[in-house]
Amino acid sequence: MISILIPFYNESYSLLELSKQLQRVLAGEKEKYELIFVDDGSTDGSAERLQSLKTTYHLIRHRKRFGKGKALIDGFNASTGEIILFLDADLQDDPVDIPRFLERIRAGLDFVNGWRINRQDPLSKRLPSAIFNRILLKPFLHSRFHDINCGFKAMRRCVLEEIPLYGDNYRFLPILAHENGFRVGEIKVIHHFRQYGKSKYGLLRLFFGLFDTMTTYFIYRFSERPLHFFGMIGSIFFSIGSLIALNLGYQRIFAGRLLYRRPILLLAILLIIVGVQIIMTGIIAELLVYISQKNKKV
Repeated sequence: MISILIPFYNESYSLLELSKQLQRVLAGEKEKYELIFVDDGSTDGSAERLQSLKTTYHLIRHRKRFGKGKALIDGFNASTGEIILFLDADLQDDPVDIPRFLERIRAGLDFVNGWRINRQDPLSKRLPSAIFNRILLKPFLHSRFHDINCGFKAMRRCVLEEIPLYGDNYRFLPILAHENGFRVGEIKVIHHFRQYGKSKYGLLRLFFGLFDTMTTYFIYRFSERPLHFFGMIGSIFFSIGSLIALNLGYQRIFAGRLLYRRPILLLAILLIIVGVQIIMTGIIAELLVYISQKNKKV
């Protein structure tokens, strides 16, 4: 079974055409398939448009807009297929590429990411994506993918069963799959100009992408050893504060200099306290990891 998850928000003009294209493409596949549409709080009657479809589909409706991440989570929870495909509803990604995704999965890959080699988007979308891929992902997450923001992806069900979807971490699924030992790859896909509606993302996405990158970096580098992260940062603060305090103590004892008028003394005390607090945060995080792992064995 192939499950195709299609999240959408105000895409009433593209849904029917997308459905027709999917039916034509999937008619040649030997596996059964299911279409799972997730309406993320559309206000333009998009869900009502689907009622005219002459094929079986599953529709999930959100009462308001929760974001693409939540839509994908609900779509996956409702799916039954062993192969999961993510496909946006804006007609920019071409369903004709689906057989190529499936071919790579059948060849042994666990995760296949799309690469929009000739991306047909305005500069306002391509620029944040380029910054996100080349400046944030490669240095911090050592990404081997050319276009991690592409919404066209295929994977085995076991990938999402092992890597939980939450928030906007769907963007980092290729990297997380690779870090978890799954066999990953990418294929070049066709990309079209947007015919209907308007983009739901802009320059603000880059700002949030920075925090998402930091979160992902922490999770896949330090989720099993958080004290390494917090301990390193806390030790830096504590060491700087201690060196300042030792220097001030030396001046007070051996040079007779008074300290009560020197603000740097307060800075030294602050750095020592902050360092200890950060280290203790790491210790508490280690205890939480230990308890979580212990509960898994019970």
